[in-house]
Amino acid sequence: MLTKDLSGKRYKLGALSVMLAVVLSISACGSGGNNSASTNGGSTSESSSTTTEPAAPSSSDSTTTTETKLTAVTQVTNWFAEPEHGGQYAAVSKGFYKEAGLDMTLQSGGPGISSTQIVASGKAEFGMGSADEILLARQNGIPLVAIAAIFQKNPQGIMFHKGKYKDLSELNGKKVYVGSGSAYWEYLKKAYKLDSVQELKYTGSLANFVADPESATQIYVTSEPFTMQQQGVEVEYFLNYDLGYKQYGNILYTTEDYIKNHADIVKAYVEASIKGWMYYKDNTEEINKVMQEKNPDLKLESMAYGAKAQEPLIYGGDAEANGVGYMTPEIWESLQKQLVDIGMLKKADPISSVFTNDFLPAKS
Repeated sequence: MLTKDLSGKRYKLGALSVMLAVVLSISACGSGGNNSASTNGGSTSESSSTTTEPAAPSSSDSTTTTETKLTAVTQVTNWFAEPEHGGQYAAVSKGFYKEAGLDMTLQSGGPGISSTQIVASGKAEFGMGSADEILLARQNGIPLVAIAAIFQKNPQGIMFHKGKYKDLSELNGKKVYVGSGSAYWEYLKKAYKLDSVQELKYTGSLANFVADPESATQIYVTSEPFTMQQQGVEVEYFLNYDLGYKQYGNILYTTEDYIKNHADIVKAYVEASIKGWMYYKDNTEEINKVMQEKNPDLKLESMAYGAKAQEPLIYGGDAEANGVGYMTPEIWESLQKQLVDIGMLKKADPISSVFTNDFLPAKS
């Protein structure tokens, strides 16, 4: 779950606390295997055309035409429209979902909105989240399955003032603004022996970080560094993935039940989404303007920075050889082991049920 303060900065709450809240709220709900396309009230959404498309006339003189109905589906993102969702909005804007037979509604995430909860309750077919959220959800009885990893490297990181630190262990004794209970932070504290760090609650504001040159703060590398650049504050950052917490980001997921009953729709959704991400790579300015209509608070300059910063995280790594969205069992198993080691997972279940590459398009 993400949340946002009035200044427009975003931050991520601890995945464990999110999962506990989800479990409580859906304890009376099913596994989300129906075909509902309803949305959560209060959030913005974008839909592809809801009209049906006539088929080409037959060779006869008959004026009768047949209509191909689009299948209505909903995907919940993990925040308001931003570059991290560029491929999804491109797929709507350019008609890729419609071409795949889908009437797609993109429902924005935001304060108080959990995509895992909405998908698990059957109010949306697809969601977007991080790898640790998928594992924690499954432990708590929510049978989510990752069907594509948009980010090969999750864009979460730790930012500090330029030149201050060369190793994360140097943060001992310093103030660090971070969401309590975050899985990645629990891992980093243990891995880097941060036993005397001054852990302070991250509120979304960077004012305290700016005022204290010895401090550090959690960030998305696609966002906060640009904010600091605009304020003339020189910063550097560690990417959590490079620190050893290797997890995928902006994972597209659905439920086991939905895959079982609607594999053709899942494949159409994934292929159209990946097509959108390939389009966004070369047409960011066009799609950023589309997203800004949905999220006017986010300036085009900031979106341009984010799109550039996330390129190697999306299109690099295993995606170079295997295509956008590709996942490996090694990454999933390593993350699962880390969550077990820090006590956030009780045990390591077979990873084969957690993710699948079966719906990804063949790499050309």
